[in-house]
Amino acid sequence: MNPQFNKGVLEMCVLALLAKKDFYGFELVETISQYTTISDGTIYPLLRRLTQEKYVETYLQESVSGPPRKYYRMTAHGRTFTKTLIKNWENFSVNINKLVNLEVVHE
Repeated sequence: MNPQFNKGVLEMCVLALLAKKDFYGFELVETISQYTTISDGTIYPLLRRLTQEKYVETYLQESVSGPPRKYYRMTAHGRTFTKTLIKNWENFSVNINKLVNLEVVHE
């Protein structure tokens, strides 16, 4: 997939997942990687920014297989932002699909 497509929608994908449940960073990478190509190096700067913007917050949880993991949890501010972002995406994608499938008649 085109890297610019990925970059443009990755934030929305992360927020949509976090709206459903708490994730730790690598778990987000694994989940998103089932649908599109991303790398660890892409997700962590995004998570830092989302935390700074107060869309998500972090907490540590003990792990049975190593050191504690940093989990990311959606904030109320993040939920509001995510709903708006997804609504905008839905409108955008409907209109782009119409445009892509538009039959143009040449006169």
